[in-house]
Amino acid sequence: MSAKHAWTRVVTTSLPARSTRLAGEVSSGVKLLWKTNDAVWDDTADTLQDIKTVGHNRNGFDSVVETDVLRSLYLVGGAVLFGLGSGFTSSSDSLMSGAPSYLKQGSETTNITGTQKDYGSEQTYDKNTNTIQYTTVAKFPPSVSSPMPSASASSVSSPIPRHCMLQAHAARVVHAVHSLTIAVTGGAGFVGSHLVDRLMLLGHEVTVLDNFFTGSRTTVSHWVGHPNFEMVRHDVVEPFLIEVDQIYHLACPASPPHYQYNAVKTIKTSFMGTLNMLGLAKRTKARFLITSTSEVYGDPRSTPSARTTGDTSTALAPDGVDVRVARIFNTFGPRMNPYDGRVVSNFIIQALKGEDMTVYGDGKQTRSFQYIHDLVDGLILLMNGPETRPVNIGSAHEFTILDFAEAVRDIVEKVQKEEGNPLAKRVNLIHKDMPVDDPQRRRADTSRAKETLGWEPKWELWQGVEEMVRYYSAKMKEGAI
Repeated sequence: MSAKHAWTRVVTTSLPARSTRLAGEVSSGVKLLWKTNDAVWDDTADTLQDIKTVGHNRNGFDSVVETDVLRSLYLVGGAVLFGLGSGFTSSSDSLMSGAPSYLKQGSETTNITGTQKDYGSEQTYDKNTNTIQYTTVAKFPPSVSSPMPSASASSVSSPIPRHCMLQAHAARVVHAVHSLTIAVTGGAGFVGSHLVDRLMLLGHEVTVLDNFFTGSRTTVSHWVGHPNFEMVRHDVVEPFLIEVDQIYHLACPASPPHYQYNAVKTIKTSFMGTLNMLGLAKRTKARFLITSTSEVYGDPRSTPSARTTGDTSTALAPDGVDVRVARIFNTFGPRMNPYDGRVVSNFIIQALKGEDMTVYGDGKQTRSFQYIHDLVDGLILLMNGPETRPVNIGSAHEFTILDFAEAVRDIVEKVQKEEGNPLAKRVNLIHKDMPVDDPQRRRADTSRAKETLGWEPKWELWQGVEEMVRYYSAKMKEGAI
């Protein structure tokens, strides 16, 4: 564990054993209550005192958002929304207002999320014909109004989707003088969609550019119709004209099956797409952030991966362009493509389906994973901070793939038991030959992010994995997987 997350044993009582490898220790016949600054995990009750907010208020940019609000955009339905087990209860009935999904079997149709139609789209999966029917219901009630700086009596309100309103919390109304116009290339992808959610909830105007090669409209469809949101089908290999204040350049296939599918296209996207977006940044005087890959470090002989490699990355930027470079390490979370070959999604899908979980090699190779909300925090801090050198954004908590597979299996079993759908038998771990060029170690040196951005991951691995398990489980029930 990182120094920030040094876990402390609080309670020990004789109880059945449970593995706590991801907390840095293995328990044997004891009840454990682990505690950090952010969360408390009761190893027997399986309850969690949750991370209440994500984001920071630094460098003149407030990105703090309630975690419940973000969850409402990708998880629905009571405990499923929180993904925290039966010991955690919602403080607001409005958390149940997500868009419902239905399962049709014969003449009987069942609401499988337990929610009522109130906003957005709903879908009905017909198990007999293996078809899905979508229905869209647009509903944008006004949010809490906020007075303009120059008017003492007048106020303005912005139509905000109901699903963004939890108790008194709503997407912010940002005064025109503070609102930014932001372009996100690849904004319909896994990382991009979560970044768009955050920026939209903060009240900024967001334009998504995506050719949908690996992205999907469904990841941001809940914002369609909002006056601050625009989605454009566009390939960044071609120039694009727009007036913007900031550009998050995320457009490029990220998983091996996708970027290897058409290598020439991948190179053109990486080079021509970046050149076009830099040209746009120069013309509009926008700040430009590009997401780079940690693969530039290769297979490090030592770990963590070097922090200084490629410090001249911004040297090729056109004169006058304010550039930020984020080196992204392994990230996971809801909306990941379940079939893109990533180890996290592979393990979860296999375990949910009751299939044997595939571990390549002996499983002693190590990885470190960060949850998507931590990555978005880092990207926003980097974009709005003074650091111009490349910054690694990833987790410094390293563990073996074999330990990770066993932990995922435990979490899937826990979720399936809570959902009343336990598997008849426990899935097995099987070993296959190691792929060529698969790195043996991968862990980020995030010291620069900590020193210059004040950024550290807040989410523990098992917290994110459980949310992702519940997300995939819900998608399987809907017939989407």
